[in-house]
Amino acid sequence: MSTAPFILAASGRRSSHTPVWFMRQAGRSLPEYRAIRGEGSILDAIKAPDRAAELTLQPVRRYGVDAAVLYSDIIVPAHAVGFGIDVSPGTGPVCDAPLRTADDLRRLRPFEPAADAPYVLRAVDMLVAELPESVPLLAFAGAPFTVASYLIEGRPSRTYEHTKQLMHSNPTLWHQLMERLVQHAVASIGGQLDHGARAFQLFDSWAGTLSRADYDTYVLPHSTAVFAALATRHPDIPGIHFGIGCDHLLESMLSAGPKVLGLDWRTPIGDARRRMGASLVVQGNLDPALVLAGAEVALMATDAVLDDNGCLDGERHPGHIFNLGHGVPPNADPDVLQAIVDRVKERTAR
Repeated sequence: MSTAPFILAASGRRSSHTPVWFMRQAGRSLPEYRAIRGEGSILDAIKAPDRAAELTLQPVRRYGVDAAVLYSDIIVPAHAVGFGIDVSPGTGPVCDAPLRTADDLRRLRPFEPAADAPYVLRAVDMLVAELPESVPLLAFAGAPFTVASYLIEGRPSRTYEHTKQLMHSNPTLWHQLMERLVQHAVASIGGQLDHGARAFQLFDSWAGTLSRADYDTYVLPHSTAVFAALATRHPDIPGIHFGIGCDHLLESMLSAGPKVLGLDWRTPIGDARRRMGASLVVQGNLDPALVLAGAEVALMATDAVLDDNGCLDGERHPGHIFNLGHGVPPNADPDVLQAIVDRVKERTAR
């Protein structure tokens, strides 16, 4: 049985300290990242396994975090099958011919990791060989709704007007698209787990734009299908479900089947446990903006998150993975992030 703090906490078991890692911990905030990342699309770096592995390892070496998250992107499967989507620097995922009709869906064929994105699996192999047992590699994929929103809108959106229009005006096509993206997510995460990743996160970053009724009708069945398929394939692997602005959806997101519920900074940990049970395992949830306010403010906020996690039987609640409530801001000071990691470990050491 693993003694890695992350794996123990994800199962609600006591560990040597509260594990800590950061979404987007490998990124523009690190000078060593900028030195080797290169120009152009992030997809170019992802397609170079040596570089992707090195970028994954950089924050582990620098900060001593308790998990390594694979350096990749949620649109890799759709890009790899030739749908026609890329990542534009400074903008995000873009496609010249968005998905609006059944004919467009034919461009989104099933994803086969070994054939379509062998570079991802090669990077996973390299990382599994190098990481210590105490630091698991996290697989990830985009949840069907969030990936669908990029394919339908054609670029990042604030209104998701085309996505919601398709959802309501052509539910048959909507569910066909979501089923295809379920296959993409399961194949992508499953391939990474088959090659040695030891946990995973399903990013439904933009699900918070939906009402609870729309989420439950048009999204929840498909997110549930992802977690169910992965639980069948890898029953002991913990999965995290995460989205932004999803306080009104948390009960539904938990019902999809994750072992860990990711919280953004808007939902206190204590409130989440009062709503969904004292044993709820959570990840989060320091406001990323407070990282930019300097070490003193960031550490006070870190203490507040640790206090919010509370105690169980006189000890800190074991079901907590410390993280930010979203990704590391690109202009974050690495020294502040280091101070946060040190504070979490010092305050929670058994």
